[in-house]
Amino acid sequence: MLDRIRKLLRRIPERFGYDPVDEVQVLTPMNRGACGTIQLNSELQNLLNPASGEGLTVGDRVFRLDDKVMQIANNYDKNIFNGDIGRIRYLNAAKREIAVRFDSERIVPYRGDEFDELVHAYAITVHKAQGCEFPVVILTLLKEHFLMLERNLLYTAMTRAKKLLILIGGVRAVHTAVSNTRREVRYTRLQERLAEMKTLLTDPPAH
Repeated sequence: MLDRIRKLLRRIPERFGYDPVDEVQVLTPMNRGACGTIQLNSELQNLLNPASGEGLTVGDRVFRLDDKVMQIANNYDKNIFNGDIGRIRYLNAAKREIAVRFDSERIVPYRGDEFDELVHAYAITVHKAQGCEFPVVILTLLKEHFLMLERNLLYTAMTRAKKLLILIGGVRAVHTAVSNTRREVRYTRLQERLAEMKTLLTDPPAH
């Protein structure tokens, strides 16, 4: 699965011209697991923003200059909110300071306990992506995600993509999600969207 995501992040810029960091978003149902956000962000950071200078360690995370990050708590004093995505444009490990440029072009400084409000955002959960749109979405949907597989999640993930949706996963996982209507919501165009969106649907290789 990780190899497929890596290949896509190389092929998409070559074929379609999208920036792999700013215009492509990897979505996954969960934080934990081999294809959860924690593991994916570690791998994708090394692919898309490999270490080339100082880093700032916060717990089990290492922030680097130019990292893609997400604000995960509302901060009304700084007028930034849960789900805002930006890039680290200043980092001083010795002073333990960073500054993030968000889509609004505002530069927001962080220090001390404020680092707890930031996570890497190369991969984010479908839940965190609600309210956002991206030119390209790479969605991972596996049978290991069975606790989260439902039509509502699939619909939310699909509608985050403005131009291109690439679905990596298993046929059974997609079938489970489409069939699971635990949250009864009407999606009048779900089948049409499934047919219209360009997807790459493949089963993960057996180990």
